[in-house]
This record gives sequence, C-alpha cells and structure tokens, in this order.
Amino acid sequence: MLSLRPIASRAGPIVTPLRCSGPAFSSRALRSYSTSPDQLATLTPLSDIASSELSSTSPYDEHISVLTLNRAPAKNAISRALLSEMDEHISSLFTSRTVRTLLLHSSVPGAFCAGADLKERKGMSKLEVDAFLLGLRKVFTNVSRLPMPTIACLDGLAMGGGLELALTCDLRIAGPAATKLGLTETKLGIIPGAGGTSRMTRLVGPARAKELIFSAKLVDAVEASRIGFVDIVAQEGAGTAAFEKGVQLARSFAKNGPLAIRAAKLAIDKGEQMDPETALDFERQCYETILGTQDRLEGLKAFAEKREPVYRGE
Repeated sequence: MLSLRPIASRAGPIVTPLRCSGPAFSSRALRSYSTSPDQLATLTPLSDIASSELSSTSPYDEHISVLTLNRAPAKNAISRALLSEMDEHISSLFTSRTVRTLLLHSSVPGAFCAGADLKERKGMSKLEVDAFLLGLRKVFTNVSRLPMPTIACLDGLAMGGGLELALTCDLRIAGPAATKLGLTETKLGIIPGAGGTSRMTRLVGPARAKELIFSAKLVDAVEASRIGFVDIVAQEGAGTAAFEKGVQLARSFAKNGPLAIRAAKLAIDKGEQMDPETALDFERQCYETILGTQDRLEGLKAFAEKREPVYRGE
C-alpha cells in the first residue's frame, strides 16, 4: 500500500497527495480477463503469453500485465463496447499490489488504435456523443493516474483518439510499422477531445503541438521521436518490435522495488505540477513512505550480500 503522511511545506500549506490502497488483486483474478475472440480488450499477465508470443520468459513476467486491443475489423477504433471493456480492466488495476508495469498493445497487425469509431458516432445523438466523450475522458484519465508504470507499444498506426490513448502512458515505444502517428481531429472539423491538446503540449511544447494539431499531419516513429512524443524507437524486429522492446523495458522495471517505483512515479507526476520548493517537500514525503518497508531492508541486505534483491512489495 502506498500512503503518504502530510508534511508541512516551506513553500505553502500541507501537501495532500494521492493515495493508492485497496485489497490485493491476484494474478488469478487477472486471468479471468484472458484472451477470448469475443472480447475487444483483454488484460492478461505477461507470464500467460510470453512462451507463445515471445522468444524469452522471465520470472518477473507475472508482475507485468498486458492490455491488448482486439478489434481487428475496425483497426481498434474505440466503440462504446470497447471503451466499456477498457474501463473495466483499467479500473481493476487501481487495487492491484502485484502488477508492477502495464503494457498497452494491439493484436491487430499494423494498427495500435485508429481513434474513435466514427461509423458508430454517425448514429449517435448529441447527448450520446457527450456521454461517450465523458466516458473516454474518464478512462484515459484513469490510465494516466495508474500507480504503476505504463508503456504504450505502437506497432502500427495511432491516430486521433488512438494517439491520445498512447499519450496517457508514462512512455511510448514505436516500431517500424508505426508510420502514421498524429492527432488528426481537425481534418474532421473537430478537436482532440480526450486530453490530446494538453498532453501533447506538455510533451512537445505549445508551438509544436499547434503545428501537429492544426495541420492534422501524420508522422512516422522516427519523426515522432524527434518531435518528442515518442520516447523510444524500436529499430529491431518487424511487426511486434515495439511490444518486444516494451517487454524488455517492463522487465527491467519489474525487478526493482515496486513500492519505490510507485513512490517515484507519484513524486514525478505531482511534483511536475508544483513550484520547485514544494516539489522537493513532496519528494521527501514520497521518500518517507519507503523507509519503514521490508523492501528497503531487502535492498540493503541484498547489496551487502552482493546478490539480486527479491522484492515483495511490502
């Protein structure tokens, strides 16, 4: 459980941080969301699919969850049904003590997510559109607020709402198949409606964000990395290069102290919104949540014994 005790800030009032708490969410529970042809989105422990989909396995795979978009006929365009399934899966992760990293990827070759389902949108009333946009914003905001690291693996196009989904993650990895990345809403006479204007601006600055959104232009992985909204370009591999790189990165996260990583993520995310002095005080609060943990003692003991630590999130 990650909980922070308020400490008076020299730069202002007591900082009240977010709390992450709740009952453990076991890997057995996660397996209830195993892949099914009838599901548009699945949440699966990496340990369940690593042997069949990857060339390697790791003892840390049980601590990595994979959210897979499975709506092949529409290139994972977000319909109400897909959004509902995503909402269920993402909400379940807030109470998980076992999941240390979440990977978002697609089972559809050449497509991460094509954005909102515009065919479905045509048949909606204004009230239905408003309700859908509120739901979309809720789900995307929840992704951005998850306590564990999140990685979007782009092995194909990500346009409009599809790219907005990727922007909610801590990191974005794009492979050679990611040749069409962009916020294309203005081409349809609308604007990004699920956080794209603010999240893109924070990543690349207002001028770049305006250029991308006003022009609705699409760029490839290399150009997206140069602009600043893709963090890693996976050069090696074919259609699943980004996912494979994401797995590699997730494993490197999962072997480290999970409570420490959650505290560090919270310190970074909240500290970014504070003035420097308040951010330092908040970092201290996050640090103090780790001092009484068994994980900290295990880290010190493993260092003294010159072995790999075995963290349990306690």
